Amino acid sequence: MAADDGDSQASEKDLSQDSNCIKAILFCFVLAITYVGSLYIWKKMNHRDHPLTVKRRFVSVFVVAIISPFFTYFGTNFNYFKENPGILELLGIRWSGCIAALTIPLLLTMVLFFGPLFMHYIDGICTIYFETTYWSTNLRNLIWLRNHIVAPFSEEFTFRACMLPILVPCFGASMSILICPLFFGLAHLHHLWERLIIGTSIKHAILQSLFQLVYTTIFGMYSAYLFIRTDHFLAPFLVHAFCNHMGFPDFGEIFVHPRPTRVFIMIAFISGLLTWVTLLEPCTRPYLFHNNVYA
Repeated sequence: MAADDGDSQASEKDLSQDSNCIKAILFCFVLAITYVGSLYIWKKMNHRDHPLTVKRRFVSVFVVAIISPFFTYFGTNFNYFKENPGILELLGIRWSGCIAALTIPLLLTMVLFFGPLFMHYIDGICTIYFETTYWSTNLRNLIWLRNHIVAPFSEEFTFRACMLPILVPCFGASMSILICPLFFGLAHLHHLWERLIIGTSIKHAILQSLFQLVYTTIFGMYSAYLFIRTDHFLAPFLVHAFCNHMGFPDFGEIFVHPRPTRVFIMIAFISGLLTWVTLLEPCTRPYLFHNNVYA
């Protein structure tokens, strides 16, 4: 009889766990739909780079950023976390460990991009970053602001800071790092429709969107990893902004350079990747960022 009671309790526990997992997935799915849907609520839609469209979407993602924490508050199992964190701590908004979160993940990502950065140095591109006109011009450019500030901020806040606290109590940290980016990657599929609108062929639009799905999902895993390890929203936000600035590495550009230089560039790419892999775990240890929530 006692064994039957034990089996019954275990069964009820499993059902409760399954129910919580379904709830977590639904909350994240609705949150992703809310984010993407907010971009298309306007009656008149121009091309995504049209100034009016960009401004309207700034408003949309700002409103979603206000709404998103409510999903976290009602979708998170607060009892899972040992330190009884508040909602702001779960969202990675806190002062403790802030300096480390501002610097270490960004420097680590720059190591990964050592190859492209080395090419920028050889081509003389780096010099423009020291010109005041570069910054004054870009800070008035809506496309630049979208790509470097608004998009990284809103996407990291919605798809990492607000989703991971919902997923972690159910799936654990490791599985959440793999699951969370799926919502982020799928959310970028709306660009398929935008490409078709401007006249891109169906074949090329699908291939471009699939490629974007793959690399945004992979980046999402890295970004989710940084958030879990640091419990700081700033870490993935700055890394996202930097990666948007750098873009996907143009490996073909390596072969534009003469042979001796080309070899050094290849070495820079390989050494950057290997160094990043070596430093990833030790440079993101939770104690460096005073992370007691997801540690």
